[in-house]
Amino acid sequence: MYADRDPARFARSLPRLAVAHYQDRAVVFWTHTMEKRATGWLSDAFHHQFLELMLHTAARYDLLCPVYCLMPDHIHLVWLGTSVRSDQRTATRFLRKHMKMLLKPAELQRQPHDHVLREEERVRGAFQSTCHYIQENPVRKGLVRRWEDYPYLDCIMPGYPDVARRNGEFWQHFWHIYEYILKNDSGRNS
Repeated sequence: MYADRDPARFARSLPRLAVAHYQDRAVVFWTHTMEKRATGWLSDAFHHQFLELMLHTAARYDLLCPVYCLMPDHIHLVWLGTSVRSDQRTATRFLRKHMKMLLKPAELQRQPHDHVLREEERVRGAFQSTCHYIQENPVRKGLVRRWEDYPYLDCIMPGYPDVARRNGEFWQHFWHIYEYILKNDSGRNS
């Protein structure tokens, strides 16, 4: 699987699946950690810039992000590819390149951690549990009592600015939009 990698570089990198696992309609849980677990970069201003950058990334690479969570020393996000043009590894490079300036003087660790969701993890209930786990991170870390009170988490749904995680009907809206996008993209993929 990693035969095409330079052995010296591989020794310094986290193992990755083949590129195809990150393309098309892949679903991936990404974690971007700050070098030396640096803090002090997370602010309302950073969050605003991050939202804009995520929107550009999602639109450019045909992605939906049902949940992201900016923690004091790392970032969690889940991306779903919505077309054969989706490429999450390329999208991740784009996101990280443009985040570098926003984070200074903090820096990202050299490589993000990823978990490509298997078929059984993509079933609605299991998938929603993964997203729930991410949104509860600030509660587990003692930053807030309820995830709804944490200002640095939400979703990114390009073209749907009224969809928000704090909406009690989020999942109903999310699945409706996701299925609509997939249905309308299928003709372009043939």
